[in-house]
Amino acid sequence: MNAAYIAIVVLGLYYLGYRFYSKFLAEKIFQLSEDETTPAHELEDGIDYVPTNKHVLFGHHFSSIAGAAPIIGPAIAVFWGWLPAILWVVLGTIFMGAVHDFSALVVSVRQKGRSVGDIAASLLSSRARTLFLLIVYFLIFFVLAVFAYAIAALFVRFPTSVLPINFEIVVALVIGFLFYKKGIPILWPSLIALTLLYVMVWVGTYVPIEVPAVLGSPIVTWIISLLVYSFIASVLPVWTLLQPRDYINSHQLFVGLTVMFIGLLVAHPVMQAPAINPNPVDALPIFPFIFVTIACGAISGFHGLVSSGTTSKQLDKATHARFIGYGGMIGEGTLAMIATLAVAAGISRSDWLAHYDNWQSATSGGIANFVLGASSFLTALKFPKLLANTFISVIVISFAATSLDTATRIQRLIIGELGTAYKIKPLQNRYLGAALAVVPSLLLALLVQAPGRGAGSGGFLLWPLFGATNQLVGGLTLLIATFFLWKLGKPVIYTLIPMIFLVIVTTGSMLLNFRVFAGNLLLIVLSAVILGLEIWLVLEAVLAYTNQRKGENPIPQ
Repeated sequence: MNAAYIAIVVLGLYYLGYRFYSKFLAEKIFQLSEDETTPAHELEDGIDYVPTNKHVLFGHHFSSIAGAAPIIGPAIAVFWGWLPAILWVVLGTIFMGAVHDFSALVVSVRQKGRSVGDIAASLLSSRARTLFLLIVYFLIFFVLAVFAYAIAALFVRFPTSVLPINFEIVVALVIGFLFYKKGIPILWPSLIALTLLYVMVWVGTYVPIEVPAVLGSPIVTWIISLLVYSFIASVLPVWTLLQPRDYINSHQLFVGLTVMFIGLLVAHPVMQAPAINPNPVDALPIFPFIFVTIACGAISGFHGLVSSGTTSKQLDKATHARFIGYGGMIGEGTLAMIATLAVAAGISRSDWLAHYDNWQSATSGGIANFVLGASSFLTALKFPKLLANTFISVIVISFAATSLDTATRIQRLIIGELGTAYKIKPLQNRYLGAALAVVPSLLLALLVQAPGRGAGSGGFLLWPLFGATNQLVGGLTLLIATFFLWKLGKPVIYTLIPMIFLVIVTTGSMLLNFRVFAGNLLLIVLSAVILGLEIWLVLEAVLAYTNQRKGENPIPQ
């Protein structure tokens, strides 16, 4: 089948989902109004609560959620065949992922910008808040470890990307200063910065930068550097680096997706992967693992943390939540679709069979396979192969790095919420919170080694557990949104059905993880802890529902 036809159909379905379904949710279910006062105005502090232009905030939100996960997941899941991967990406995005992101954003805005975990205390119980925040802490711990390893591996595999990525950070600092301190409109400086970034992509192609090895591996060097950078970025005011860099990245992703899509239309490659792989070697069961392997890109609990952790604190008007929350997830679904087609049609049949001959090969080369497959779309537009590789790798690393430091900021805020809840004042310090966010992930990367991968690869071990935990947080976020709507007398079916599906899927994958991680005591213990927290939290929800049916809890204000 021609991959270009698949892309056109998917984009058409995404348009219909945004045009009609998101409008229905915004107007009929959540009843958004221009007159609502958002937390960004009510609690403005110049650090976390900052009223932000709709398009700038979309750039931050989109860049934060569109990390490496919507690329890695589909690039691995194609092992089961491209058809189930595409179906989950499309249907999951429209009816689950976008609903989840939008709901989390709206609920947080109406609860003064509190995180979803903190809101659980009002809707369920104080114990539920602690349980939810602990599950989220584990998720962010996994995100930092996994993404740090993924970026480090890409820097080592594609050293031509190092120069443009670091240039982007510097120019983002300059733009943040010009926009917020000098009042210069951000659009044109950001477009100039994007142009200069592409110049640096060309320069970087001919000036690869390699770093010295620490503990025998340059990957370790990059992991340490990335987590130090994440610490610094997470304690800075959002306007200094986070917002301007994400705004540039949003331009970059739109340009990158457009170029890849045009290249796909020009090349119109035939799908090289089977629609359904009937005999995958050593593969995990397609049900439930495809639903947690493709986490971001269909639905992602991490997105709810971004929506309620940073985005809700910057929303200028409540009505912008539809564009930013639902629309941002449509953008990520588009990226996941391109990732699926890149590894299913962008590489030759012989290369596909070599890269996906068994489960180990599929999991180890997913993100690099995307770079190679997507760059083949660019070569159809007469891009030199090396330049195409650099162009694609810079896109992937830019968004993975955005998710990395956004995750660190969210982890800092979560630690602060736990400190507030239990009156542990030191935890409310943003520097200590950021340190407690990055140090455990750094220790994991340095002290744990994946089989056959070398020093610094500990984060990669966590992908199956990251996916399951990520979807679990998504299900629990939908649980909070469902309770919120129910207590306000609104229809709950639109969040309830996705919630039930995700809780079932993640519980099943968590149970199967005990077999997957056989022999690895650390991951078995982590799986058991998270599963225990999930069961406890579900029981808290059942208890809260029973009590609230009796009228014991008021509607949240």
